[in-house]
Amino acid sequence: MEREKLYEESAISKRSVRESKLYTVFLVTSVIFFIAGGIQFFLSFNYIFQTVNNENLTTVGKALFIGMWVGIDIVLLLIGFLLFKLKNRFNVSYDYTYVDDEIRFTKVFNGRKRKPLATFTMEQILKIGYCDKPSYENALRGLKGKKPRILTPNKEPEEGKEFIYLVVNSQVGRSVYVLECRKEMLEYLVFAAGRTKLERE
Repeated sequence: MEREKLYEESAISKRSVRESKLYTVFLVTSVIFFIAGGIQFFLSFNYIFQTVNNENLTTVGKALFIGMWVGIDIVLLLIGFLLFKLKNRFNVSYDYTYVDDEIRFTKVFNGRKRKPLATFTMEQILKIGYCDKPSYENALRGLKGKKPRILTPNKEPEEGKEFIYLVVNSQVGRSVYVLECRKEMLEYLVFAAGRTKLERE
């Protein structure tokens, strides 16, 4: 049976609605800290100028006051930066795209920002199997301590989907990728890579 040259699926978090709100909260809060840090940065110039010209303070005292104002700026901006980075832990999903004899993996943040992760040809796929079968443990042992790449935000597959694994050979060596997909995606990969690569047990 002839198949289409393009097939796409997504692994979306079961908690996407709640996590989308958390993403927004972290984003807005980080912006507030960035603005506060910017305002504090400009205000600190006046405080530092007054401190430098204060004849009642010793050199050590002036250094402590200047360090305090600069420290406040750094703390505000650092908190803003950390919150901005932490927001990307919420509402993460993954896209799998089969096109022109290739499988492409993309990480998606809050349904908008996309980050390409990897692209492999069907020849690079060595094995395809189910994560709930013994062959998955055998595949992990072949990694020699390397961790599998989990390309799903869920601990359990959604209804109608299942966890499958791909053993891939690339320039950095052998890797195992875990996908959450429907039977159709598995069939596309097996059909394109070769039925002999499917591990049924």
